[in-house]
Amino acid sequence: MPLIGYFKGQPTEYVIRYGSGRVAREGQGLAFFYLKYNTQVVAVPTSSMDANLVFNEVTSNFQTVTIQGQFTYRIQNPKRAAELLNFTMDPATHQHLSNDPDRLAQRITNVIQMETRTEIQKRSLEEVLTQYETIAARVQERIKTSTLLDPLGAELLSVYYVGAKPTPEVGKALEADYREGLLRKADMAISARRAAAVEEERKIKENELNTEIALEQQRRQLIDLQGENALKEATSRGKAIEEEARYQAQATRMDLELYSSIDPRKVLALAMSRLGQNAERIGNLTITPDILAALLNTRDGQGTGSSRE
Repeated sequence: MPLIGYFKGQPTEYVIRYGSGRVAREGQGLAFFYLKYNTQVVAVPTSSMDANLVFNEVTSNFQTVTIQGQFTYRIQNPKRAAELLNFTMDPATHQHLSNDPDRLAQRITNVIQMETRTEIQKRSLEEVLTQYETIAARVQERIKTSTLLDPLGAELLSVYYVGAKPTPEVGKALEADYREGLLRKADMAISARRAAAVEEERKIKENELNTEIALEQQRRQLIDLQGENALKEATSRGKAIEEEARYQAQATRMDLELYSSIDPRKVLALAMSRLGQNAERIGNLTITPDILAALLNTRDGQGTGSSRE
């Protein structure tokens, strides 16, 4: 069985070599030969590591909320971390001999939970459910500006909360309240849409009524204008007829004056002659001897009277 072994550390490991209980060599990523019977190797990882966290806290209104998230950390002081936790490694298998390296993440989780509790107790359940990202930022800032992780030799790089959940009963109540709120908003939207439709219909009917009123007003103006024009036309036509009748009467008088100095017998003979010329236009004409004798006697009497005067 060989007594000498070879160990090669990773670049992200801080290696401390112990020989006979004393530190023989230390540094980042060391590689060396060693005696198996009196050598111990401590390898502290210095790369960034991720860890998940889940814990329950109580809000200011006494409601339990579950925080889920993730944080990233690294060991910045390997020697101090090696003093608190056992990072002894089997050089042959490159495996740690204890589970102390896994406890470091839990201790950092405890520090984060303590600071998170301070922030959550300042807020109500509703605020925590909507502000968990802000809470994570505040917790990260508080831890970085404090010396809470210095005894562990670790450094917190980031904290992210991916969710905050209430208990199932409270969650159902919140969902019911939110659902009812959405239903109320939907009802209000439907009512608003119906009101808008009614208002639009009213505007349309009002426009139609206004249009009908305007048309009736224009129609009334047209009727008034037509009446005025008809009245003016009738007046003008009446005046024209009146003037025409007056001129016709005057012309008739002038025509009759031509026959006033002529013997009635001659006038009657002339009338009979013209009646005879237009006989085809006369349907029926009756001249009795009595009418003819009365006309001749009247005309003769008037003539005699005039002669006497």
